[in-house]
Amino acid sequence: MATIVPERETFDTRRLLQHAAQQAKDRRFQDFLIIDVDCHHYETEAFAEIAEYIEDPVIRHMALASIQKGSSRPGIMPVQVGNQDMAGRITRYVRRKEERTEAGIPRDVVLIHRYMDQMGIDYTVLFPTPMLNLGMHPQVDVEVAMARAYAHWMCERILPNSERIRTMLYLPFNDPEESVRMVKEFGGRPGVVGFMVTSVRFAPVHHNRYMPLYRELEAANLPLAFHAAYDWTHGAMPQLNKFISVHALGFPFYNMIHIANFVINGILERFPRLKVLWIEGGLAYITFLMQRFDNEYMMRSSEAPLLKKLPSDYMRQMYWSSQPMERVRNDAMLEETFKMIKAETQLVYSSDYPHWDFDTPSVIYDLPFLSEAQKRRILGENARELFGIGLLEKGSAG
Repeated sequence: MATIVPERETFDTRRLLQHAAQQAKDRRFQDFLIIDVDCHHYETEAFAEIAEYIEDPVIRHMALASIQKGSSRPGIMPVQVGNQDMAGRITRYVRRKEERTEAGIPRDVVLIHRYMDQMGIDYTVLFPTPMLNLGMHPQVDVEVAMARAYAHWMCERILPNSERIRTMLYLPFNDPEESVRMVKEFGGRPGVVGFMVTSVRFAPVHHNRYMPLYRELEAANLPLAFHAAYDWTHGAMPQLNKFISVHALGFPFYNMIHIANFVINGILERFPRLKVLWIEGGLAYITFLMQRFDNEYMMRSSEAPLLKKLPSDYMRQMYWSSQPMERVRNDAMLEETFKMIKAETQLVYSSDYPHWDFDTPSVIYDLPFLSEAQKRRILGENARELFGIGLLEKGSAG
């Protein structure tokens, strides 16, 4: 007798996140503001559209040629070594292309709205994913070309189709002059709430060539985010033989390097109104840096002549995203971390969806040591103030 194999259900974000939807309902997330400051899409799935915006004809031709050859990843994009999808066990990585979306609306917008609706999120700040590898690209002009093409595509194809999606545009940080040009050109576009630098790069953030960029961002009142990632091929990382080690250390490592240069070289003394946000490095490394730098500064303050207060005081001026939050079996340590970073005003909720280690808003809401007011600030109000997001009525956003 023939075996009947049941037809596999089509992948759907709403079904994937049905437990998150129940969490949102049980906790009445519809009653207050929730802003996700770190949501991702796979921009390379729309690469044919993005490539048309590449201004350099040679780079545009190379990008389009790789698409015509049927490449799943555009040939001008660097490849990241790693195992994010756990060898296919994270099904949304391998099956996301199956999901059906409504005609007439950009696919990215539909999928993002679905995750937001299930989790109870009102606004999201959207980032690319494969483009986060561009900081290590050997050709700076490719990083510039991709950053500008993505910015045009985002501002013309995605943001006009949603009142709920915002973005911090990718800056080609290896070219400071082009970064300034992008801030001037795109900083006033609807839906652009700031700019993002991917942390995995060898660029000393305190170098004088970046001062015009910080001045421009400060004058425009636009936040600058450093988005953590990892790299398994440079520096000390190739000594690690397991991806779990690279993932655990790589994300905070690059942020730590840039924070050290940012703080010890007095960037926030020179630009006191510059808003800086550090994304996806977790929280545990922050307090380590605070204690370590304060201790060093008390013994060697002559080496940081621009500082007028402790390094940790400057770090408490910065903003931090919540994901991934190290909580396992130690709420007491996490509570102390929240106190040290002034989480009530400086911590902003991030999901990091759809990545394998994403956090729903309940990760913040269920913390036993937070008051209701503190939960609401971290889940939404801090980000609203940071980005200047005007509010729609609940349920009216399209």
